[in-house]
Amino acid sequence: MHVENHDHDEPGHDHHHDHGHSDPHEEISITELPGYYDMLETAVRELLVERKLFGADEIRRQIEVLDSRTPALGAKVVARAWVDGEFRKRLLEDGRKGCEELGISFYDDTQLIVLENTPEVHNLIVCTLCSCYPRPVLGLPPDWYKLKPYRARAVYEPRAVLEEFGTHIPDDVEIVVSDSTAMVRYLVLPMRPAGTEGLSEEELAALVTRDAMIGVIPVEYQERAA
Repeated sequence: MHVENHDHDEPGHDHHHDHGHSDPHEEISITELPGYYDMLETAVRELLVERKLFGADEIRRQIEVLDSRTPALGAKVVARAWVDGEFRKRLLEDGRKGCEELGISFYDDTQLIVLENTPEVHNLIVCTLCSCYPRPVLGLPPDWYKLKPYRARAVYEPRAVLEEFGTHIPDDVEIVVSDSTAMVRYLVLPMRPAGTEGLSEEELAALVTRDAMIGVIPVEYQERAA
């Protein structure tokens, strides 16, 4: 196993943007009291608006941008890389520019590195400190990605973690674990499944799941009987 470990203690490495951010679609009981981070977020937001550092409309627009991002964007990128070798090459050289070719904008200064799975190498993404994640192309991270057991175990026992997702990686295949940071995010380019040669780009994109682009499962395809 190889771990791409980026030092989270470097000056200026700020992860606060990933803490206390709840799913806007989650149902909340009307009797539930706001938690510490909910009250802190409200207080900070109101203070920023009061000091005229941000406007309420600007905050609302940014939330709408975040809510508009889904794994379908990443799936579109993967499918294009499967059918267009030249695009795949450019994507692997500069993930952010490759995504921007497809009209996917980045609302922050993060770098995106695309990691290609091969028969010899399987890539797995984690953020050991909090939940840094390629949100511009995948949207909000799943809850399990943010939990401490995944963040720790993905580094020291990745095969066991993958087995729990139902993914068996042969012993002769190297597992590369890449640790995301505030400024560097990763996206896995999974292997194209066999039997998909006749599928369109849109049909290929429909096969690609969020978890495959994190690296915990492969892309699967069951060929239909004639």
